[in-house]
Amino acid sequence: MMVNSRNKGAAYERTTAQELYNELGIKFKRDLEQYRAGAHADLIADDPYFPFTLELKRYASGPVGGSPSWWKQVEVAAEREGKIPCLIYKYDRAKDRCVIPLSAVLHEGEGLIETDFETFCFIARELMA
Repeated sequence: MMVNSRNKGAAYERTTAQELYNELGIKFKRDLEQYRAGAHADLIADDPYFPFTLELKRYASGPVGGSPSWWKQVEVAAEREGKIPCLIYKYDRAKDRCVIPLSAVLHEGEGLIETDFETFCFIARELMA
């Protein structure tokens, strides 16, 4: 049976939007512009102070940290929006992983860090406090 990757991605976006709401109390909606034009976040927060641009990826498997092309995609979108890039990805039978710049937690840090979903939400709450 073939899996429709667009449907799989859309379902993952809806699920993640609900999980973000449960953790942060912020509503997120899918940005349908992402399909028409490049450099758009997958989910948009209804709180303008939410500091991240979110790119979500859902695949059967892939590299630790996600694909470099996914990171480039979220970097471009975040620069366009003036926010911090965040890649949230999930592989089959694995938990969600979140990749953000180290500079989001350490002002002088370079490079990327990867964390679980709950820790990402903690970081987001701290940045918004």
